Amino acid sequence: MARSSLTAVGGVLPGAVLIATGMSIGCHAAAVSNNAPNPQAVADVRSGKRATANAAWWGFDPKDATRAVQAAVDSGARTVVVPYMGAPWIVTPVKLRSDLELVFEPGVVVLAKQGAFKGKGDSLFTAADASDITVRGYGATLRMRKEDYQTDAYAKAEWRMTLDFAGCRRVRVEGLRLESSGGDGIYIGVSSKLPYCADVTIRDVVCDDHHRQGISVISAVNLLIENCVLSNTGGTAPQAGIDFEPNGPAEKLVNCVVRNCVMAGNKGAGILVYLKNLSDKSDPVSLTFENCHVSSGKDVGIGVGAVRDGGARGLIEFANCTVENTVAGGIWVFDKSADGARVRFVNCKWKNVAKPKLAVGQRVSKGKKYGTPLLLTLFRPKLTRKHGGIDFVDCVVYDDVARPALVAEDEGSKLGIHDVTGTLTVHNPHGGRMEMKCKPFDVSLKIANAPH
Repeated sequence: MARSSLTAVGGVLPGAVLIATGMSIGCHAAAVSNNAPNPQAVADVRSGKRATANAAWWGFDPKDATRAVQAAVDSGARTVVVPYMGAPWIVTPVKLRSDLELVFEPGVVVLAKQGAFKGKGDSLFTAADASDITVRGYGATLRMRKEDYQTDAYAKAEWRMTLDFAGCRRVRVEGLRLESSGGDGIYIGVSSKLPYCADVTIRDVVCDDHHRQGISVISAVNLLIENCVLSNTGGTAPQAGIDFEPNGPAEKLVNCVVRNCVMAGNKGAGILVYLKNLSDKSDPVSLTFENCHVSSGKDVGIGVGAVRDGGARGLIEFANCTVENTVAGGIWVFDKSADGARVRFVNCKWKNVAKPKLAVGQRVSKGKKYGTPLLLTLFRPKLTRKHGGIDFVDCVVYDDVARPALVAEDEGSKLGIHDVTGTLTVHNPHGGRMEMKCKPFDVSLKIANAPH
């Protein structure tokens, strides 16, 4: 896709839950009828007489439908429809190809075969060095068996993805519900031929109950993720809703936008950006989060870190984002060089963050120590000797605990905090303040107390 042409097709209001329905947004208009084995139709597809194929023409087997799905994909048809059969399509790993529109009818469930996926990198659907792929399924579900993969019957691994794209160009994923993988709901990574995926749109997708991440973005150019829900990740670190984390300096995070998305109930951060492996020779980062809502996680709402000295350049911006009801802080910016990629929060809000969840009837004991809504920490001086480079533009903290809204600390290194700017309005009956546990350098951040 051309990045200049990307536009939103709707929105997820902060706090809302997106539900993938049978609605169609530019999707294949008509399913292919006749869901029975059809050798003549198969022959017509293979000869090029038909551009659209029905996977059931190859014969639906309710015990293992892999052969039919893979044969339909390999047939060369431009569009492959997986029809609703009244029972799940049970499959082992399926490989996708270029020039493919794969459409799942409403109600379809594609289910990972029990006892399969023994390989550490066995994913439900995989595409490598491919281009022009659409995977669409409003009202359809792709489901794996996370609990099985977490047992001793399987080699310990974190790479059993639902959708795995490596070095691919022009990819669209729309309308699907992706559940319970042994890795990530969606993985956007590299191949030996191309160190990024390019021109990728992920829209109206739910990624729920994955082992490692809802979505992992290792390397991407021109990426749009919008109107998605990334929820209930738990199994192995980082356990984030979404994680941007390149593995090497040749990889890229260029023109990446996450818009109108909800990250809820994840054991790790709702949003994590970890850039240790990029260098100042890497393409500058351009990463934007717009109108996103993070809630009810067991860790921080937003984590950004490991922008080392001599590391990534560019801009990481959060605009009109809201974080609430997280057990740990609203944000944690850590080990981020003030001379590296800038981190900017614009009109962002944090409410009821850094509070432990209590059992019914349990009270917070007197003198209970809470965390901090906004925390800036330097704890690895080997990564940066100049922590900072952060802007807060018209941001707001809502709190009712007698504590600072923001804390900056350097863990005793005496290297201080550098170049933090902006205005932070605090709604707190105890008053708003920030605490510098280290020496500030060029810190112009102002705290404004909202009237009560």
